[in-house]
Amino acid sequence: MLKINLNAPLLWLILPLSLVLAPHALELPIWITLSWLIFSLASLRSAQSKRSWPSWLKMIIALAGVTGVLLQYGTIIGPSGGVALLVFLSGAKLLEARTPRDRLGLLFVGCFLLVAYFLNSQSMPMAAYMILAAIGLVAGMIGNLQAKPDLRASLGLASRLLLQALPLALLLFLLFPRLQGPLWGLPQQTSGQTGLSDRMSPGDLSQLTLSNEIAFRVEFSGATANSHPDPSALYWRGPVLWDFDGRTWQTRYAVPPNPVQGEARGQSVSYNVTLEPHRQRWLFLLGLPRQLPPQIPQLESSLGPDLQWLTKAPINQRLRYSVEADLDYRLDPNGLGDARRARTLALPEGNPLARELADKWRKEAKTERAIVDQALAHFRREAFFYTLNPPFLGENSIDDFLIKSRRGFCEHYASAFVFLMRAAGIPARVVTGYQGGELNPLGDYWIVRQRDAHAWAEVWLPGFGWTRIDPTAAVAPNRVELGLNAALPEGERREGLMTLNADWLMPMRLTWDLLNNQWNQWVLGYNQDRQRQFLARLNPFLATWQGMAWGLAAAGGVILLLMAALVIPRLARVKTDAASRLYGRFCQRLQRLGLVRGVSEGPTDFAARAIMQRPDLAEPIQRITQLYLALRYGNAGGEAGFRREATQLDELKHRVGAFSPARKTKIRAC
Repeated sequence: MLKINLNAPLLWLILPLSLVLAPHALELPIWITLSWLIFSLASLRSAQSKRSWPSWLKMIIALAGVTGVLLQYGTIIGPSGGVALLVFLSGAKLLEARTPRDRLGLLFVGCFLLVAYFLNSQSMPMAAYMILAAIGLVAGMIGNLQAKPDLRASLGLASRLLLQALPLALLLFLLFPRLQGPLWGLPQQTSGQTGLSDRMSPGDLSQLTLSNEIAFRVEFSGATANSHPDPSALYWRGPVLWDFDGRTWQTRYAVPPNPVQGEARGQSVSYNVTLEPHRQRWLFLLGLPRQLPPQIPQLESSLGPDLQWLTKAPINQRLRYSVEADLDYRLDPNGLGDARRARTLALPEGNPLARELADKWRKEAKTERAIVDQALAHFRREAFFYTLNPPFLGENSIDDFLIKSRRGFCEHYASAFVFLMRAAGIPARVVTGYQGGELNPLGDYWIVRQRDAHAWAEVWLPGFGWTRIDPTAAVAPNRVELGLNAALPEGERREGLMTLNADWLMPMRLTWDLLNNQWNQWVLGYNQDRQRQFLARLNPFLATWQGMAWGLAAAGGVILLLMAALVIPRLARVKTDAASRLYGRFCQRLQRLGLVRGVSEGPTDFAARAIMQRPDLAEPIQRITQLYLALRYGNAGGEAGFRREATQLDELKHRVGAFSPARKTKIRAC
C-alpha cells in the first residue's frame, strides 16, 4: 500500500507540476494525461520502496512517448507536438528524479510549461490561476533545498519573492521596447472560436446564433460616440457571395481587384474594432471607408470593389484596427460592366415556381425599385415565419421555401430574395456579416457576438448603385431592431440567451466584459503603438527608443537601490546558523590560547596550524573541525540526512562546551 509522506521530496515536485499541467490536460490526448499520473504514482512507490527502475525500461518508455506524439500530431516540435512531448517526458523523468538537482531541473521545466499554456489561453482567470501555479513552483524549489520543508513557510517565501519581483516585471512590461505584434509571438491556438464562412447554405448561420462567443468589440469616437448609432443601422460587412449552385452561395473565383467606386453622402463616423481570432480572412467594415483602410502591421490586407476586406493569412490572433467611414453612401452608382452584370444575374437550372413569380413581378412593375418593393410586400403579406428550426428543403430549395415551408432563418430569406431579383433581371448578391450588437454603457463600446451573425441582400439599381435590402426585416423586424432573441418564437428562445439577458445578471455581465476588454486592450494588446501612445501621455521623450532606454535604466536603478536598502540591513541582522555559532565560540577559546584565525584562513588550514602549535589538543581540534565542515557542507538532505545532522550538532555542542584547555606558559608565535 502506498503511504504518502507530506515531507517527501518527490511530493514537493509532483504537486507544483500538477498545478501547472492541469490546464494542459484539457488540451492534451487522454493517454498523455493518464501516463503522467501513472508515472507520478510509480515514482512515489519506488521512492518508498527505495527501488530504482531499470534503465532499459525507462528508455522504452521514452521511445514510446516520442512515437505516440508523432502518431498523434505528426511532429514533435511546435506548440502542440512539442508541448505534448515535454509533458510526457516530464512524467517519465519522475521515475529517476532522486537527487535535488533532478527535481530542480523538472521544476524549471514546469516554468516553461507554465508559460507555454498562454499560447492556448490568455484570459484573466487563466492568468490568475497561473500566478498561483507559479507560487507553487517557487515553493517547490524552496522546499527542494530544505532538509525538512515547511509548507506554510515555503509558500510565504515564494509569495514574497514574486511580490518583490513584481515592480521590476511591471517596469519591463511598460518600458521595454516592443516588437511589432501581439504580446505573444505565436498565433493563439483557438479551438472553440467559430466565425463566418465563405459559403452559405440553409442552416449555416443558425448554428452561429447558438454561440454567445464574442466576434468583436467596437468603440465609436468623435460625435458618433456621444449619440450612439441606431442598432438597426449597424450592418458589419463580411464575406460577399456572388455565385449560386442551387443550394449554396459562395464566391467561386475572386473578384477583379478594381478600385472601389463609392460616393459618400453623409457625415462620417470613426470607430475602432477589436476583432477576436476566428481563423478566417475577413475583416469587418461598417459603411464606406473615407480612404483605403490602413494596413494592419501583422497582416497584409486589401479592399475589393465589393467592399470585402480580406487579409492574406487567416486571423489567428486578436487584432485592432481603426476606420473612418460613411454610413450613407452609394457603391458603383455609374454602372457594373458587362462581366459583373452577367455574374450577378447568373442562376442555375431549377426552381420554376420562383422564376414564374419573378417574371410576373417584372411584367407588372414599371421600375426595378418597384420589383424590390413587391418582393418585400410578398414576404410581409404571406404567412412567412422566422425560425431556427425550418424543415428540410428539397432539390428545388428556393421553391420549397417560398411555396411550401415558408419557415426559415436570415440565410433562407436572403437566398430566396437574391434568387427572385436575379430571375427578375435585377443584379443581386448575398452579403454576410453581423447585424446590431449590444452597447456596454460602462465602457461606452459595442459588443458584437456570434449570435449576431446575419445575411442580407444587395441589389443594383440605376442611379443608386448597390443598395442594401434586408428581407428578414420584412418578416421579423424585431431581429434588426431588438436582436435575435426578440425575433424568435417564444418556444424557440434559447435558455442561455434568456439567462444571459436577465435584468439581475446584466450589470455583472457588462462589468465582467469591461474588465475583459481592458485586459485585451492594455495587457494582451499592449503592442508597439499602444506603448508609444501610453508613454507619450507621460512624456513625449519616453515614446522614443532613447527615452525608453533611459527610462528603463533610471527606473530600474531606483528599484534596485530601494530593494538593496531594504534587504542589506536585514541581511546584516540575520543570525548565523547553530553550527557557525558553535564554531565561532570554539575559535574564541583558541584565541585565548594565542591561536588567532586569519581573516582568509579556512577551517581546515586553521586546524592544521593549531595542531602544529598545540599537538596535545589535536584530537578535539580535529574532531570539532570535522563536525563543523560536515554540518555546513556535507549533508545531502532527506530524512536520513536530517537525523544525521541533528546527531552531529548535538556532538558539536557537547565538544565545544567541554573544550576549555589551559594556556601554556610559552607558546610559539603564530
